Parts: sequence; C-alpha cells; structure tokens
Amino acid sequence: MNDQIITDKVAGIVLAAGVSVRMGRTKQLLLIQGGTLLGRVLNEALASDLDHIVLVLGHQANEILSALGRLIMHPKLVVIENRHYTQGISSSIIAGLREVEESYGHVMIILGDMPHIDSRLINQLLRQYLASRLSIGAVSIGTKRSHPVIFNKVIYDEIHRLSGDVGGKELFSSHAGQVCLVEPEHEYDDRDIDSPEDYADLLKE
Repeated sequence: MNDQIITDKVAGIVLAAGVSVRMGRTKQLLLIQGGTLLGRVLNEALASDLDHIVLVLGHQANEILSALGRLIMHPKLVVIENRHYTQGISSSIIAGLREVEESYGHVMIILGDMPHIDSRLINQLLRQYLASRLSIGAVSIGTKRSHPVIFNKVIYDEIHRLSGDVGGKELFSSHAGQVCLVEPEHEYDDRDIDSPEDYADLLKE
C-alpha cells in the first residue's frame, strides 16, 4: 500500500463503550435537545473533515444502536463492538485502532460524553496538528491539556501496549517534544458528563 495515501488519511475513533457507573444509567442515551448525548457528539464528528469515523460501543450496544437510528447508516461511519470494554478505556481505543491502522496515518480520539466537542474544533485540531508535522496533538485550554487528541501512525505500536482504564496520557509524557497543543479559536467547554449533577447542569444551558 502506498505510504503517502496512508499518511494523508485521518480516522476518528469515538469512544462510547463504558458502563457509566457514576451516572447510574447509560449516559450515551441521555436526552439532549431532541437527541442523545452520543448522537450529538457523533453528528459533529461525521460533519468534520475526518475521512472516516469508527464508533466503539460496548455496554448496552444494541440499545445505543437503536437510539442512533439512521445516523448509523452514514457512509463515513463504521460501528464496532468492544466485547472487552470492562477492561477499561484502553481496550476501546485499541479496538478502534485495529479497524483503521492499516489504511489511516493518523487517528483522532473523541470521547462520546463531551457534548461541546464540535466539527469546528475537530477541524482546527486536525489542521494545526497536520501542519505541525508532530506525532501527537491535543486541544489545550490555558495550561490544561484536553480532548480531542490525535496520534500519528508512529505511535500506533505504543497505543497497542496501553492497558487498563487509562487513555494516552503516558504517551504525551514519553513524547513531550513531539506534541502539538491547539488553543480553540472559539469558546469551548471541555467538561464531560459523568454524574447526574453534570447532566442537570447541561440541561440548564
């Protein structure tokens, strides 16, 4: 396969396999403005300049698929089920990576419980990261690194070695000189929805 073709293509991995322990119910199905929390994030990912989207489900996968309706028919989307989702978020990242690593030179990790991630932010991160020619990219708010994050194919082997309920934090440490941090060009609320209180606050917006 042509390396240049691989290098130029970017896939997004939307993580939505968790059990939602703190919420007490499946947060992917929480209703927001006529849709679901996950549907809101997925719509923005699909509207972005990412070439391909992998949605990783696990807990209550069938119920979530039903709630997403016709959205799952989008030509840019593939849905997979991580049967090992109880082993932590790393298992879902790896499951998504396996779907795209042979054809895509970069992967962007998008959390399915961050309702304010939008296509503008995804595109800005994508654009500035690719221009930097660095190996890792992330959104940055002040001094805090946030999501989404993006990785070059040179990091894939290390992603496969991740384990437990951790994402790629250690990769940012081990490649500190290869990180592109991107300050959002527009106002961005990077909170995730983990608890009933978080959801209540979101509904007040």
